[in-house]
Amino acid sequence: MQIDAKEYENASAYKSLIESYAGKPEYLLAIMQDMQRQYNYLPRLAITMIAAHVGLPVSRVYAMASFYKAFSLTPKGRFVIRVCDGTACHIKNSETLLDQIEKQLQARPGETTADGLFSVETVNCLGACALAPVMVINGRVYGKVNRSDVERIIKEYGGQSDAN
Repeated sequence: MQIDAKEYENASAYKSLIESYAGKPEYLLAIMQDMQRQYNYLPRLAITMIAAHVGLPVSRVYAMASFYKAFSLTPKGRFVIRVCDGTACHIKNSETLLDQIEKQLQARPGETTADGLFSVETVNCLGACALAPVMVINGRVYGKVNRSDVERIIKEYGGQSDAN
């Protein structure tokens, strides 16, 4: 397992976050959620430190991290764009939103922009079917989004438009 040098720079911050919890296995998920929220992914070194803190094998922490879609083992952009592709959103042309995002940011679902500002994901359902099609950026919900809305919304977050 290779650990990025930058991760070692953050080791004391990881330790501080991890040690804010008791060293018990029942706190594993909460620690992982806080780490994901803080760094937008679960750094390898942090996973090793979490495992040691709660007394579980590293493989168990990795298993949990790879099981839940909310966790990422690779760095995400500062802004994570999630586009719903559930039935209601799909019928209302969510693929048009994805096409516009790709055109504007040069990033497809599962990718992060070259500048590290945006990551793009699709999800099966965001639970806002009445607002279809829906996209969410870092928890902020945008409903009944159309192609021109995508361009405007992304610009609000500092994304440039290559769509013209």
